Amino acid sequence: MTRTRLLRTTACAVLPALAAAHAAPVAATFGPLRNRVMPRLAGRGSAGHVALTFDDGPDPRSTPLFLRTLAERRVTATFFLLGSQAHRSPGLVRDIAAAGHEIAVHGWLHRPLLLRGPRATHDDLARARDAVGDLTGCAPALFRPPYGVMSTAAHLAARRLRLTPVLWTCWGKDWTASATPQSVHRTVTRDLRGGGTILLHDSDCTSAPGAWRSALGALPRILDTCAERGYEVGRLRDHGRP
Repeated sequence: MTRTRLLRTTACAVLPALAAAHAAPVAATFGPLRNRVMPRLAGRGSAGHVALTFDDGPDPRSTPLFLRTLAERRVTATFFLLGSQAHRSPGLVRDIAAAGHEIAVHGWLHRPLLLRGPRATHDDLARARDAVGDLTGCAPALFRPPYGVMSTAAHLAARRLRLTPVLWTCWGKDWTASATPQSVHRTVTRDLRGGGTILLHDSDCTSAPGAWRSALGALPRILDTCAERGYEVGRLRDHGRP
């Protein structure tokens, strides 16, 4: 066998294995499996607490309205910010932190990590972490991947950057054009359990235009339902352990 043929044969055998290893964490995308066997990644905490989280901000058109509602209800939450969005609205990032909310990172750009190699993944997370940390004076500790899809490279990069990946146990599907406050409330509360983590979006920068209005409209009802069920609502840092 010639050297060239040997290299091609080796590549044909090795590359699929590397691709499979890179994509292996995608199994965590399947909610029921994640909630059952990966409670920390799913964001499960103590039974009497529910963590409220928001992705894709900050957005000067919508995020202040969420902050106002949360302030009126005296509730704090965790905001997973896109670094590119934070760079455009630094004052808003500081407003979120000043209101007592926890700030985490959602990457610099909202692009699937499965399509990125190790270096690009690390650089994206590091850029977002450093930008947010510089604005708030506090290094973020949590990370949520775009679309909730992890890769092996993302796990390795997060570990090097001292970021803990956290997904969710229930969401509102509030990014679609057809979402309404009623549908978001119904979808969230269908899977809502004590110790769970709620995912909503305070920006439509990666969603249907104006989709954030469905989440904002549902937010008071979601908080009411949590109170009726005896759950305290707050940040992931106050979530405790499952």
